[in-house]
Amino acid sequence: MNELHLAYKVRHHLNQGLRDIPVETIGRLEMIRQRALAHQKVSVHQSVLAGAGSFIHDRLDRLDFRQLFLALVVVLGIATYTYWYADQSITELEIIDSALLSDDLPIAAFTDRGFDAWLKSSASQ
Repeated sequence: MNELHLAYKVRHHLNQGLRDIPVETIGRLEMIRQRALAHQKVSVHQSVLAGAGSFIHDRLDRLDFRQLFLALVVVLGIATYTYWYADQSITELEIIDSALLSDDLPIAAFTDRGFDAWLKSSASQ
């Protein structure tokens, strides 16, 4: 209750002081207030999807050529490595398949437990 009474007294004192301010000062304060309100940023309410779109748009506006070039180099490097790795795997399988189809293997090799090790060693040669 004491705080409420103090707030009332402060408000009453400020209102009394307002009457003592000269008219020219009030005019200048009003002009400065209008200028400040004109420069104030207005918050725009938008949906979440519109916020995501503006986020992406802002990032694309600030995109640098060096960043784009670096990203392209990284993507090309990954694609080249993937192609090379797949080509190596296909070549290895091709050698194994051709050895199986050409009957260069003895019949016992198919039932041997070390058949996989032999295939890998023959593929590496």
